[in-house]
Amino acid sequence: MSAAVLLAIMVHGVGEGAGGLGEHEPGVFYPAYLALTAGVCLLFLAGDLFNLFVAFEVMLASSYVLLTLAPTRERVQAGMTYTAVSLTSSILFLTAIGLTYAATGTVNLADLSTRTAELPAGTRTALAMLFLVVFGIKSAIVPMHLWLPDSYPAALTKITAIFAALLTKAAVYSLIRVETLLFPRDDLSWPMLLLAALTMLVGTLGALTHDDVHRVLSFTLVGHIGYMLFGLSLFTVAGLTGAILYLVHHIVVQATLFLVSDLMQGLTGEISLTRLRGLAAVSPFVSVLFFIPAMSVSGVPPTSGFIAKLALFQAGVDGGRTAAYAVTAVAVLTSLLTLMAMSRMWALAFWRTPRDPRDLPERPHDEAAQGGIRVMRAVTAAMVCGGLLIPVFAGPLTEWSHQAATELLNPAPYVRAVLGER
Repeated sequence: MSAAVLLAIMVHGVGEGAGGLGEHEPGVFYPAYLALTAGVCLLFLAGDLFNLFVAFEVMLASSYVLLTLAPTRERVQAGMTYTAVSLTSSILFLTAIGLTYAATGTVNLADLSTRTAELPAGTRTALAMLFLVVFGIKSAIVPMHLWLPDSYPAALTKITAIFAALLTKAAVYSLIRVETLLFPRDDLSWPMLLLAALTMLVGTLGALTHDDVHRVLSFTLVGHIGYMLFGLSLFTVAGLTGAILYLVHHIVVQATLFLVSDLMQGLTGEISLTRLRGLAAVSPFVSVLFFIPAMSVSGVPPTSGFIAKLALFQAGVDGGRTAAYAVTAVAVLTSLLTLMAMSRMWALAFWRTPRDPRDLPERPHDEAAQGGIRVMRAVTAAMVCGGLLIPVFAGPLTEWSHQAATELLNPAPYVRAVLGER
């Protein structure tokens, strides 16, 4: 799924650049983007903590460049914040790896799955909390999220799309692997449950209070990281299955929403909800492209968001614990709040009386620009269709997610495959 989204946004960037519509430097954008792609692929292939660290550094080094393309005062300031926070989390990550190696003598994930069980309980708890902080910063878990809404909206929209789709999800993926392999448990994780509830509430409430489309979508991203953390915090097969399904759904839908916002900005020259208006009359096609992923991220049936949220709600209810019931209730509430935020965006940007056509930016008439717009619209439409395919193939996806969750909580086959019989 990550490879498909990376390719789609690359083609979107090619169309934008070929049409002369974007303000990036092609000689910098494409090498940096491909380096980011390499970092993402390395992260999914990493079998030890140090290579996981290297993968993050490859991604972050590329993202520093991508964030400040077509530099403005706002982008440079956002880039400084992003760089400072990322380097802080990287230092903590390297410290956690060093302490883990000192305690166990290895950084191999399969080997660590057996050796960490032999550590004193206090040492295991301290290491688990340190890794939670590291990946909590990288994935923007509340209260370690403040850097994201200030950094992502400042970048070029296609860059924000790939950041929102993959960088935070890469951190969630890493958190799932580390917490289940190194620090497995048979009970709820109270710190994670609390952080999940706070993340859902703070992120979604933040989306309701802003007028900049990119900031609204960035806060929505923060809120929905909480759903994945909720699935992990249950430490059950059902909970992890829901978290994995939510990862797949959110990678596609969040990227799609940012690509649609790029089309909205191209039509009107605006990104503020107070100045956007009447887009349904200006472009019914773009309106449909926005409406479908907006309903999906809100969890409206029968979209992919509904499938993923239903799996998490069922896991929370089946947990049979009061804390799980409470966080499930918070998840239901934030789903309704997300629907309110998306409905507010729709009402302000699409339903109001259209602006005077003379106030809209003049559309390019040359063939190259028109071709670039067609490519950008085709890519966004393909992403929307990809999101619609997720509920169509919900059965196989759920089976694969269930198998992955089962092996995460019972890593013996993985350990044998890596280390052989011992």
